[in-house]
Amino acid sequence: MSDAKSNDETLITILGQVNCSDLGESTRWFEALFRRPPDARPMDGLVEWHHGAGGMQLFQNEANAGHSSLTLIVSDVATASSGLKVAGLPVSEIKAGDHASFMRLSDPDDNLIVLAQYYS
Repeated sequence: MSDAKSNDETLITILGQVNCSDLGESTRWFEALFRRPPDARPMDGLVEWHHGAGGMQLFQNEANAGHSSLTLIVSDVATASSGLKVAGLPVSEIKAGDHASFMRLSDPDDNLIVLAQYYS
């Protein structure tokens, strides 16, 4: 049986990717969501936000725009919702699940963005 971890490589981080049709418009939307500009622009058509050990890439890819989903874990979903309203983003109702509260948003391409707060 092979070991899942290779001896010559170590996973450093994971970046989720969201595809968009208009990088400028989507960058402005995610700047409002994250309340800051991107941390990196590693190549044409790609911007990144880094959050702790992970992050998100926003990639201009019209063919796949609107087919991405991203879940953001927050400490307080109600506070996050209030901040999004102030930033001018439309928010949905906060729903309670068995282990978390969450709300859904759609970016300009109708990608699904979920903000979730786990219960302690």
